[in-house]
Amino acid sequence: MRKITFEVGEYYHAYNRGVDKRNIVQEEYDSERFLQALIEFNVVEPIGSIYENSFRKDQLGSLASKSEKLVNVVCYCLNPNHFHLLLEQIVEKGIERFLHKLSTGHAKYFNKKYKRSGSLFEGTFKAKHVSSNDYLQYLSAYINLNNRVHQIEGEVSKLVRSSWEEYLGNKEPICHKDIVLDQFSSAKEYARYCMETLPILIENKALAKELQNLGFEE
Repeated sequence: MRKITFEVGEYYHAYNRGVDKRNIVQEEYDSERFLQALIEFNVVEPIGSIYENSFRKDQLGSLASKSEKLVNVVCYCLNPNHFHLLLEQIVEKGIERFLHKLSTGHAKYFNKKYKRSGSLFEGTFKAKHVSSNDYLQYLSAYINLNNRVHQIEGEVSKLVRSSWEEYLGNKEPICHKDIVLDQFSSAKEYARYCMETLPILIENKALAKELQNLGFEE
């Protein structure tokens, strides 16, 4: 049984990885589709399979208004074999419903495309309550720059998708950023905070240990 209780209006760090640490995306298209899923599955009412719909990048900005949302996505990072999300729950059981749809939908797509069967993710997602504003800011930097924390470089880095560019104003919006950016005078100041925090994130073992204690090792 999950120990954490999700409350409306509270913020949570949710994450999961591929079973046996395997990649959960193998091509850039898979990564782009995962971003589309962040929007299409974030609705109270079902909208059908996005695998069966034609994939169009220009849908990203309009799909959010289709229905009442389950969560606010504050920031995200999709790495080749795992993902991180900072979420605000805005309806009862919103996070659980959203993560179930996201994980199940992506696994069905992935298994069909790559002709495999069985679980894609390592059990149900893990989550931790964001209990303070300082932790919220720190966690936003950790997630936005997570690929840099893990020093993902080279060809495989093309699979990474992060809300970092969105926070800098260089990408179509998926995230509900105000809770973070309103605490800084500008996006530039926030970027400075994140880059100053990055060395600490790389060296700091506390968060990694916390994730291990929750049963998740990256």
